[in-house]
Amino acid sequence: MGALDFTMTQIRSEVWLKAFTPEQLEYIHGFPLWSVAAWGVGTLGAFFGSVLLLLRRGAAFHLFAASLAGAGLTSLYSFVLSDGMKVMGGGAGMIALNAIIVTISVLLLVYARNMRKNGVLR
Repeated sequence: MGALDFTMTQIRSEVWLKAFTPEQLEYIHGFPLWSVAAWGVGTLGAFFGSVLLLLRRGAAFHLFAASLAGAGLTSLYSFVLSDGMKVMGGGAGMIALNAIIVTISVLLLVYARNMRKNGVLR
């Protein structure tokens, strides 16, 4: 879902973005390049890491590590360096969703590390 959200937002799909207010769209399209890159690495890294995990490839670990770093940087921008919480109408739900994403990222990284260590991933 994250990879879809990132892709549709970056190609500025009208169908995808129609639910946002003009202020929210301005915020989203105003992300600094490093934040967009972090978001992309976070979401696409998780997607391709999952594909590689299914294919039993050891590189899944590296993609999950990059994904976790991307999620961390994206969170830093959204929650600390910008007024993302205010603009996006966040609150406890936005914080909870972010915590779930980071938790899943950590668990995927640990799982891939263990599978690689046990010889399941090549």
